[in-house]
Amino acid sequence: MSERGGAPERDPAELGATVAALTADDIAPVRRRQLLGRLVGQARARGLGDLFKPRAAVRWMVDTVTEVAPHVPVRDLATLRRHFEGLDDEALADRLVRNAARSTAGVGAAGGGVAAVEWAVTPTLLSAPVLLAAETVAVVAIELKLIGELHEIYRVPMPTGRGPRAVALVHAWATQRGVNPMMPGAGVGAVLGTAARRELRDTVLRRFGRNLTTLGPFLTGAAVASYLNRRATRSLGDQVRTDLRRKRPALPGPSSALPGSSDRP
Repeated sequence: MSERGGAPERDPAELGATVAALTADDIAPVRRRQLLGRLVGQARARGLGDLFKPRAAVRWMVDTVTEVAPHVPVRDLATLRRHFEGLDDEALADRLVRNAARSTAGVGAAGGGVAAVEWAVTPTLLSAPVLLAAETVAVVAIELKLIGELHEIYRVPMPTGRGPRAVALVHAWATQRGVNPMMPGAGVGAVLGTAARRELRDTVLRRFGRNLTTLGPFLTGAAVASYLNRRATRSLGDQVRTDLRRKRPALPGPSSALPGSSDRP
């Protein structure tokens, strides 16, 4: 294993696989808790002392989000149609937002459960920043997937290639808006030295602060974290949908296939 800055180097593919599994629509609570625990372990591998410092924790989350973003599984429209048969665009979007909100609520509940265990053993205080960082990354990943799939439903094009698409998704999440179809593609590393990184950092910090409720007394913390995550994800979904409706390309009506035809709003 190579070293970087005195700590073991992270494997983005390993982190990505764990986070990708956490974004699935239907996960049993026990399995979600196991995956979150695995993510906590992967976070610990980087160096617990660093994550105990607030700035280092936020920096770790920003770096980790940009590293795992290319691994977030985004289903295309055809796949979504197969998974959710018989739903029109708006009903399908409703279902995706509902499922994502349920998933982030589940992460909050799972984080509260892990916290309850952590508070029952030592050293608990040192474990708390790692848990919060892992929970925040998991929630962001679920919302990145939601944003990508909403773009599919509303047929707003995204950059091709995993790297450029990941940059677009991260920027869309940070700004709570849809992707700008005219934005040029770039590698994930491009996020790290631009204003987009500052936006991402600030948004991650707000989410991190919200997840502090996970550390409430046992199941109370889990319930509050679950509620706040659900509400925040629904709000994000609503904002992105509103923006995507404005950006959605005009589709031919049932009686006309002329290029200049458009849908009624």
